[in-house]
Amino acid sequence: MPSSAEMDLITAKPPTKGRSAAYLMCWLLGLGSLFTWNSMLTVMDYYSHVFPDYHPSRVLTLVYQPFAVITVGILTYYEAKVDTRFRILFGFSVFFVSSTLVPILDLATSGHGGIGPYIGVCALSACFGLADAFVQGGIVGDLSYMHPNFLQSFSAGLAASGAATSGLRLITKASFPDTKVGLRKGALTFFFISAFFELLCLILYAVVFPKLDMVKHYRKTAALEGATTVNADLAAAGVVVNDLERDSEKGNTRLSSLALLSQNVDYAFDLFAIYVLTLSIFPGFLAEDTGSHSLGSWYVVVLITMYNLGDLVGRYLPLIKAIKIKSRVGILAAVVARFAFIPAFYLTAKYGDQGWMLMLCILLGITNGHLTVCVLVEAPRGYKGPEQNAIGNILVFFLLGGIFAGVTLDWLWLIGKGW
Repeated sequence: MPSSAEMDLITAKPPTKGRSAAYLMCWLLGLGSLFTWNSMLTVMDYYSHVFPDYHPSRVLTLVYQPFAVITVGILTYYEAKVDTRFRILFGFSVFFVSSTLVPILDLATSGHGGIGPYIGVCALSACFGLADAFVQGGIVGDLSYMHPNFLQSFSAGLAASGAATSGLRLITKASFPDTKVGLRKGALTFFFISAFFELLCLILYAVVFPKLDMVKHYRKTAALEGATTVNADLAAAGVVVNDLERDSEKGNTRLSSLALLSQNVDYAFDLFAIYVLTLSIFPGFLAEDTGSHSLGSWYVVVLITMYNLGDLVGRYLPLIKAIKIKSRVGILAAVVARFAFIPAFYLTAKYGDQGWMLMLCILLGITNGHLTVCVLVEAPRGYKGPEQNAIGNILVFFLLGGIFAGVTLDWLWLIGKGW
């Protein structure tokens, strides 16, 4: 059992100093975690122009996901042995290098299409998937034993990356001519900005985040409860880990990952189902199957922007207690109800006008963001730090698994169109 001094630390309220800074750091880390990938999704109009015969909006996502799912599966299995600091810094490093190589590849090939450059883009997409598994699973696990608003801020940052890239895409599309050259300039601008954000996140996590008082408090508490994944981060904050008497050294045990999954299988299913549905529609269906409308080439960009804005708004809605869904049954019911979007999108694309499609995109985003935060925040409650870290990793595994299944099912929209 912990000593009285250790119990005082475990039960003590976290310091309030630096709370706003901690929320901002979590938000920025979320922004950086998906900024590069969202940049690639947002410039799909350029890639569709360069690689018209290869369905880049579907293929690049399909390439990205196996690397993300397999990697996060391995990391989840070994989560108790993987140093969180190394994991996250490695992920942001891969993001930075890969996002820098995307525009370099385009410049080296002068923006020409063909199978060679396309394979190169696919390889970099795979690198993004690898980096996502290292970063997203690591951070969600890390934040799962901290204040719930940390996870909410990180999740909002993930959505903000989509909204920010969509907003930038609208600006670049308006700034550059609607030609291949104009699209290319916009895409290059995106990825150079992405590289900057990834470098910023790398520095913030390495230097600033571990030294925040609230973060140090939660990591000390997790260490006293047996977590070993926080060693390097505590050392970076100036805490001598060997001076902490850990429960794990006294024979204290935590629930296994399998036991934690069995207790939270409904939450795991929720995240899987949320992203199966969302990614079976976004971005492939929106990019290729919504027909021609008065907005012309702006239509797809606007649809993706509406989804991203809805997703961002949805991730802040749980801060309003009156509409936050806490019931496990309530969350499950809402997740199942979302599958009504499939016939709704199909019928709207076939018979409706662009106004209805825009509304559906907003609702798809709002429900995606709201339910994601509800699951991520509610699932870890009541567990010890090491177990909460494991639950966070498990949830990200099912989230990415849902994305993979969704982008695979997205190809079903092509039935009857020559495939």
